[in-house]
Amino acid sequence: IQKDEQLRGLVVSSTNEKFFSIGFDIPNLFPLPRQEFEAFFAAFNQLSIKLYSFPKATIAAMRGHAIAGGCILALCCDYRTMAAGRTLMGLNEIKLGAPVPYPVDCILRDLIGSRKARQVMEFGEFFGPEVSLQFGMVDQISPPEKVLTASIEKLSQITKNPSKAYTIIKQNRVQPVEAQILSRLEQVRADFADCWYSEETRELLKAAIEKF
Repeated sequence: IQKDEQLRGLVVSSTNEKFFSIGFDIPNLFPLPRQEFEAFFAAFNQLSIKLYSFPKATIAAMRGHAIAGGCILALCCDYRTMAAGRTLMGLNEIKLGAPVPYPVDCILRDLIGSRKARQVMEFGEFFGPEVSLQFGMVDQISPPEKVLTASIEKLSQITKNPSKAYTIIKQNRVQPVEAQILSRLEQVRADFADCWYSEETRELLKAAIEKF
């Protein structure tokens, strides 16, 4: 998509109407040896950074819940359309004994401000469409059956303008945050793994798996 000059942007969605994404597949990740988990986590962080810094416009079409890793992927897009109703989004990592991955920590603080970001990350609550819009985590709310259409329309509005100018504007926005992320990425990856394999977190993850 990045190399295809005919494609001006990207809408990220899900075939599941109930969930945009519920995040990490904890039952499959839990038994991994630390080295294998760290390889997965590094790949996920690289995906997050790649999506955030993608040179073309990106829209998250959130027809369902965007939880934890799913919320991260949505926040890495340029704009987010959230389904009206009982749809929820949030970063509940702290309730599982893990920190929010550093890339989205930086991205969220830049997006909504440090004070609101602390409330999102330090309490681990889920938010409905209205609060998510008020916080600035989403840009528009649409009826569930119109989320994808509204996202495509938003993308069309953006891509009517010259693509080179848009790319430069986006680079000016994301590159300082990307540089901040990369400056500490290796250190905080080890910190995350330390938490993931701590006794307290393992117990919380086991309980989460039972509800998965």
